[in-house]
Amino acid sequence: MSNLVKKSDAKRLHILETGSDLVLRKGFVGVGLQEILKNCGIPKGSFYHYFESKESFGCEIVKHYIHNYQLRLNELWAESPSSSSATQQSAYSKLINYFSLWINDPLTNYGWAEICLVVKLAAEVSDLSEDMRLIMAHGVERLIENISQLILLGKLDQSISVQGDAVINAQVIYQMWLGAALLSKLQKDKAPLHHALNATRQMLNNPIAASKR
Repeated sequence: MSNLVKKSDAKRLHILETGSDLVLRKGFVGVGLQEILKNCGIPKGSFYHYFESKESFGCEIVKHYIHNYQLRLNELWAESPSSSSATQQSAYSKLINYFSLWINDPLTNYGWAEICLVVKLAAEVSDLSEDMRLIMAHGVERLIENISQLILLGKLDQSISVQGDAVINAQVIYQMWLGAALLSKLQKDKAPLHHALNATRQMLNNPIAASKR
Protein backbone atom coordinates (compact mmCIF):
# COMPACT_ATOMS: atom_id res chain seq x y z
CA MET A 1 0.00 0.00 0.00
CA SER A 2 2.83 2.41 0.85
CA ASN A 3 4.37 1.90 -2.61
CA LEU A 4 1.04 2.76 -4.22
CA VAL A 5 0.83 5.89 -2.10
CA LYS A 6 4.38 6.88 -3.09
CA LYS A 7 3.61 6.35 -6.78
CA SER A 8 0.42 8.37 -6.42
CA ASP A 9 2.27 11.21 -4.69
CA ALA A 10 5.02 11.12 -7.33
CA LYS A 11 2.48 11.36 -10.17
CA ARG A 12 0.67 14.24 -8.48
CA LEU A 13 4.00 16.04 -7.98
CA HIS A 14 4.90 15.43 -11.64
CA ILE A 15 1.61 17.01 -12.75
CA LEU A 16 2.13 19.99 -10.45
CA GLU A 17 5.72 20.64 -11.54
CA THR A 18 4.98 20.19 -15.24
CA GLY A 19 1.92 22.39 -14.94
CA SER A 20 3.89 25.02 -13.03
CA ASP A 21 6.42 25.28 -15.87
CA LEU A 22 3.63 25.71 -18.42
CA VAL A 23 1.81 28.33 -16.35
CA LEU A 24 5.03 30.23 -15.73
CA ARG A 25 5.64 30.46 -19.48
CA LYS A 26 2.10 31.03 -20.75
CA GLY A 27 0.02 32.19 -17.80
CA PHE A 28 -2.90 30.35 -16.22
CA VAL A 29 -5.53 31.29 -18.79
CA GLY A 30 -3.13 30.63 -21.67
CA VAL A 31 -2.67 26.97 -20.74
CA GLY A 32 -5.50 24.61 -21.64
CA LEU A 33 -6.25 21.28 -20.01
CA GLN A 34 -5.29 19.35 -23.16
CA GLU A 35 -1.84 20.96 -23.16
CA ILE A 36 -1.38 20.04 -19.51
CA LEU A 37 -2.40 16.43 -20.19
CA LYS A 38 -0.11 16.18 -23.22
CA ASN A 39 2.94 17.57 -21.40
CA CYS A 40 2.32 15.41 -18.33
CA GLY A 41 1.65 12.31 -20.44
CA ILE A 42 -1.55 11.43 -18.56
CA PRO A 43 -5.20 10.82 -19.54
CA LYS A 44 -7.93 13.24 -18.46
CA GLY A 45 -9.20 10.76 -15.85
CA SER A 46 -5.85 10.79 -14.05
CA PHE A 47 -5.91 14.58 -13.87
CA TYR A 48 -9.38 14.63 -12.31
CA HIS A 49 -8.31 11.91 -9.89
CA TYR A 50 -5.96 14.46 -8.28
CA PHE A 51 -7.70 17.77 -9.01
CA GLU A 52 -11.40 18.60 -9.07
CA SER A 53 -11.02 21.30 -11.71
CA LYS A 54 -8.48 23.46 -13.49
CA GLU A 55 -9.01 26.12 -10.82
CA SER A 56 -8.28 23.66 -8.00
CA PHE A 57 -5.19 22.61 -9.98
CA GLY A 58 -4.14 26.28 -10.11
CA CYS A 59 -4.63 26.57 -6.35
CA GLU A 60 -2.41 23.55 -5.76
CA ILE A 61 0.27 24.93 -8.09
CA VAL A 62 0.39 28.17 -6.11
CA LYS A 63 0.47 26.29 -2.77
CA HIS A 64 3.29 24.08 -4.06
CA TYR A 65 5.26 27.12 -5.22
CA ILE A 66 4.80 29.01 -1.93
CA HIS A 67 5.77 25.93 0.11
CA ASN A 68 9.00 25.44 -1.84
CA TYR A 69 9.75 29.16 -1.71
CA GLN A 70 9.45 29.16 2.08
CA LEU A 71 11.70 26.10 2.35
CA ARG A 72 14.37 27.86 0.29
CA LEU A 73 14.05 30.98 2.45
CA ASN A 74 14.42 28.92 5.63
CA GLU A 75 17.54 27.31 4.19
CA LEU A 76 18.93 30.65 3.03
CA TRP A 77 18.44 32.39 6.37
CA ALA A 78 19.27 29.48 8.68
CA GLU A 79 22.40 29.64 10.80
CA SER A 80 24.55 26.58 11.28
CA PRO A 81 24.32 25.26 14.87
CA SER A 82 28.11 25.35 15.03
CA SER A 83 28.33 28.97 13.89
CA SER A 84 29.85 31.33 16.41
CA SER A 85 28.42 34.79 16.95
CA ALA A 86 31.41 36.17 15.03
CA THR A 87 30.62 34.14 11.88
CA GLN A 88 26.82 34.56 11.87
CA GLN A 89 25.38 36.68 9.08
CA SER A 90 23.86 40.00 10.06
CA ALA A 91 20.18 40.53 9.35
CA TYR A 92 21.17 43.16 6.78
CA SER A 93 23.38 40.66 4.93
CA LYS A 94 20.60 38.06 4.94
CA LEU A 95 18.16 40.50 3.36
CA ILE A 96 20.62 41.77 0.76
CA ASN A 97 21.68 38.21 -0.12
CA TYR A 98 18.01 37.25 -0.52
CA PHE A 99 17.15 40.14 -2.81
CA SER A 100 20.35 39.55 -4.81
CA LEU A 101 18.89 36.15 -5.70
CA TRP A 102 15.98 37.94 -7.38
CA ILE A 103 18.63 39.11 -9.90
CA ASN A 104 20.69 35.94 -10.15
CA ASP A 105 20.79 32.65 -8.29
CA PRO A 106 24.19 30.93 -8.79
CA LEU A 107 22.58 27.54 -8.12
CA THR A 108 20.12 27.84 -10.99
CA ASN A 109 21.70 30.44 -13.31
CA TYR A 110 18.61 32.63 -13.31
CA GLY A 111 16.98 35.11 -10.96
CA TRP A 112 14.03 34.41 -8.70
CA ALA A 113 12.15 37.27 -10.35
CA GLU A 114 12.16 35.31 -13.62
CA ILE A 115 10.37 32.32 -12.10
CA CYS A 116 8.07 34.05 -9.62
CA LEU A 117 4.50 32.80 -9.98
CA VAL A 118 3.21 35.75 -7.96
CA VAL A 119 4.77 38.14 -10.49
CA LYS A 120 3.32 36.07 -13.32
CA LEU A 121 -0.17 35.48 -11.96
CA ALA A 122 -1.10 38.25 -9.52
CA ALA A 123 -2.78 40.58 -12.02
CA GLU A 124 -4.12 37.78 -14.22
CA VAL A 125 -5.70 35.65 -11.52
CA SER A 126 -6.88 38.21 -8.95
CA ASP A 127 -10.18 38.82 -10.75
CA LEU A 128 -10.43 35.28 -12.12
CA SER A 129 -10.14 33.07 -9.04
CA GLU A 130 -10.80 34.25 -5.50
CA ASP A 131 -9.30 31.05 -4.09
CA MET A 132 -6.02 31.50 -5.99
CA ARG A 133 -5.93 35.18 -5.05
CA LEU A 134 -6.31 34.40 -1.35
CA ILE A 135 -3.56 31.76 -1.45
CA MET A 136 -1.16 34.17 -3.15
CA ALA A 137 -2.11 37.00 -0.79
CA HIS A 138 -1.45 34.78 2.24
CA GLY A 139 1.92 33.74 0.81
CA VAL A 140 2.90 37.37 0.24
CA GLU A 141 1.79 38.32 3.76
CA ARG A 142 3.97 35.56 5.18
CA LEU A 143 6.97 36.71 3.14
CA ILE A 144 6.49 40.32 4.26
CA GLU A 145 6.31 39.10 7.86
CA ASN A 146 9.60 37.19 7.34
CA ILE A 147 11.23 40.34 5.99
CA SER A 148 9.86 42.46 8.84
CA GLN A 149 11.27 40.01 11.40
CA LEU A 150 14.71 40.36 9.84
CA ILE A 151 14.39 44.15 9.93
CA LEU A 152 13.64 43.93 13.67
CA LEU A 153 16.63 41.60 14.16
CA GLY A 154 18.75 44.03 12.16
CA LYS A 155 17.84 46.82 14.55
CA LEU A 156 18.92 44.59 17.43
CA ASP A 157 22.23 43.55 15.86
CA GLN A 158 22.71 47.17 14.66
CA SER A 159 23.14 46.16 11.02
CA ILE A 160 19.91 48.00 10.06
CA SER A 161 18.87 51.49 11.13
CA VAL A 162 15.73 52.06 9.07
CA GLN A 163 13.15 54.27 10.73
CA GLY A 164 9.47 53.48 11.26
CA ASP A 165 7.38 50.32 11.60
CA ALA A 166 9.14 47.14 10.46
CA VAL A 167 6.06 45.64 8.79
CA ILE A 168 5.38 48.81 6.78
CA ASN A 169 9.03 49.00 5.73
CA ALA A 170 8.96 45.34 4.72
CA GLN A 171 5.81 45.90 2.67
CA VAL A 172 7.28 48.93 0.89
CA ILE A 173 10.46 47.01 0.07
CA TYR A 174 8.51 44.04 -1.26
CA GLN A 175 6.26 46.33 -3.33
CA MET A 176 9.35 47.94 -4.82
CA TRP A 177 10.77 44.55 -5.80
CA LEU A 178 7.47 43.34 -7.23
CA GLY A 179 7.31 46.45 -9.41
CA ALA A 180 10.95 46.05 -10.42
CA ALA A 181 10.30 42.42 -11.40
CA LEU A 182 7.37 43.45 -13.60
CA LEU A 183 9.43 46.19 -15.27
CA SER A 184 12.30 43.78 -15.78
CA LYS A 185 9.96 41.37 -17.59
CA LEU A 186 8.44 44.18 -19.66
CA GLN A 187 11.80 45.66 -20.67
CA LYS A 188 13.70 42.35 -20.90
CA ASP A 189 16.37 44.02 -18.80
CA LYS A 190 17.58 43.43 -15.24
CA ALA A 191 18.37 47.10 -14.66
CA PRO A 192 15.16 47.72 -12.62
CA LEU A 193 16.20 44.88 -10.27
CA HIS A 194 19.66 46.38 -9.79
CA HIS A 195 18.05 49.76 -9.06
CA ALA A 196 15.79 48.06 -6.50
CA LEU A 197 18.81 46.47 -4.82
CA ASN A 198 20.56 49.83 -4.52
CA ALA A 199 17.38 51.43 -3.17
CA THR A 200 16.97 48.60 -0.64
CA ARG A 201 20.50 49.17 0.63
CA GLN A 202 19.77 52.87 1.06
CA MET A 203 16.39 52.28 2.67
CA LEU A 204 17.79 49.85 5.24
CA ASN A 205 20.42 52.52 5.91
CA ASN A 206 23.05 50.04 7.03
CA PRO A 207 25.62 52.11 8.96
CA ILE A 208 28.49 49.69 8.25
CA ALA A 209 27.83 49.64 4.51
CA ALA A 210 27.39 53.43 4.51
CA SER A 211 30.77 53.93 6.18
CA LYS A 212 32.48 51.97 3.38
CA ARG A 213 30.98 54.09 0.59
